[in-house]
Amino acid sequence: MNLLDKYAKTAFSSYEDFKQNFKITVPSLFNFGYNVVDELADVSPDKPALVWCNDHGGEKTFTYREISLLSNKTANYFTSLGIKKGDRVMLILKRNYQFWYAIIALHKIGAIAVPATNLLTKKDLVYRNNAADIKAVICTNDELVYRHVEEAETESPTLEIKMTAGGNRDGWLSFDEGVDAASDVFAKPTGDAMPQNDDIMLLYFTSGTTGNPKMVAHNFAYPLGHIITSKFWQNCQKDGLHLTVAETGWAKAVWGKLYGQWLCESAIFVYDMDKFVPKLLLEKIAQYKVTTFCAPPTMYRFILGEDLASYDLSNLKYCTIAGEPLNPEVYNRFMSLTGHKMMEGFGQTETIVTVANFPWMTPKPGSMGKPSPLYDILLVDTDGKPCPIGEEGEIVIKIDDITPPGMFLGYHRDAELTNKVWHDGFYHTGDIAWQDEEGYLWYVGRSDDVIKSSGYRIGPFEVESALIEHPAVMETAITAVPDEIRGQIVKATIILSKGYTPSEELKKELQDHVKRVTAPYKYPRIIEFVDELPKTISGKIRRVELREKDANQ
Repeated sequence: MNLLDKYAKTAFSSYEDFKQNFKITVPSLFNFGYNVVDELADVSPDKPALVWCNDHGGEKTFTYREISLLSNKTANYFTSLGIKKGDRVMLILKRNYQFWYAIIALHKIGAIAVPATNLLTKKDLVYRNNAADIKAVICTNDELVYRHVEEAETESPTLEIKMTAGGNRDGWLSFDEGVDAASDVFAKPTGDAMPQNDDIMLLYFTSGTTGNPKMVAHNFAYPLGHIITSKFWQNCQKDGLHLTVAETGWAKAVWGKLYGQWLCESAIFVYDMDKFVPKLLLEKIAQYKVTTFCAPPTMYRFILGEDLASYDLSNLKYCTIAGEPLNPEVYNRFMSLTGHKMMEGFGQTETIVTVANFPWMTPKPGSMGKPSPLYDILLVDTDGKPCPIGEEGEIVIKIDDITPPGMFLGYHRDAELTNKVWHDGFYHTGDIAWQDEEGYLWYVGRSDDVIKSSGYRIGPFEVESALIEHPAVMETAITAVPDEIRGQIVKATIILSKGYTPSEELKKELQDHVKRVTAPYKYPRIIEFVDELPKTISGKIRRVELREKDANQ
């Protein structure tokens, strides 16, 4: 019997069957550490759970039993330091293997895990430490990370414990030594000490293209929502090996490197890379025989620059894509070179995957796919009324009396912001899309990013997709510029590919290209060539910064 069968039906004949009949059974008390990791350690102790390697010859494979025992040792070490249920612990561990047994240990204790990226500066850390009352931090062995944490410490009164993984430093506890010395038998909490389903398990700070990051809170039932993510979108298989390219500081990591994969009994492949080099990533996929793969479109674009025929990708069976909208050009090129469809999915830090191309579907390049059966998804206009086929509207999720697993609890300590997006029985995503006659959703952009010009609504993604098809364009951001006659006009801020130089002739060529590929009214009337685009820590383009810059000029 598969572990998944305890929580959901997994066999369906079609998307319609899946949409109508899928549901998740949530036990009255669910804890991923005990109900998944420890159970797999009992029934499949010697099966690989985590296959890890780095750029320096490091290589480790952990079985389910080893992960279980290491999480017990880590839980005992944490409790010896005074970490208890409800305490906030920040994990700045990049792709280090310690992340996996550290976060499972926190789940077993009932402490709140706060994953964070190693790119945070002192200012970022001070904000997060105080917003979340961080009690302890575990850091990767990185001089810059150490320094930023230490600089933030004096302005972070709740921070009591600093641990380093993979190294040693004065004033810091050695995480590895502490875990090694601890017992591998951990007493499961009882009574009030046992975390409940509705307790906070995870806090994620969203990257935020405007304002300070928000604290997204998820409960202990959240991992079960990722059955949809892993089984029915990423198509993870029992005894497979799944690779999602994501650093552990972002929610995408638990989408593709933890919960759903182990629920599917698929091993997780972790390439702890110093930086993304397409050639090295392809070598690892071939060497370790990765079976399912997920990455953002930007990475696929770089991968397509390699000679794919020179790599043995015969074990690769399924490819998914998320993190930003997929340009049809990337889909078509990858399909022609590998024979693999790219199955796009969409979701937010606040949710699991909400719209996707599921296994029974034939993807339409550029479409996000169809709604997940876990969520009742609608498109509504500015008055909150359902949109007809072909009309753009905001993606909202209808929430009945029972909140489905995978849905966030709200923005921690910010009721006003929570109520702004979650009211009248709907969660408002802030994302705009339209639906075609076959039920496929097509992404337009964030509601703040949609351009209104001469009575037309123009989604930035469609114009960006058109520009990306031109070989001169490496990356681009589309924004609105105020215009007295048209209200707003389209502006393209462009990073050019190697071998191209800015010129008026090239601007005209790109404008004509967009007119041919899309409707003529959508072409960028203003084009600016730049060396870089403003981005959040997570790599999302800050269009608001581009708009503010134009407004001040």
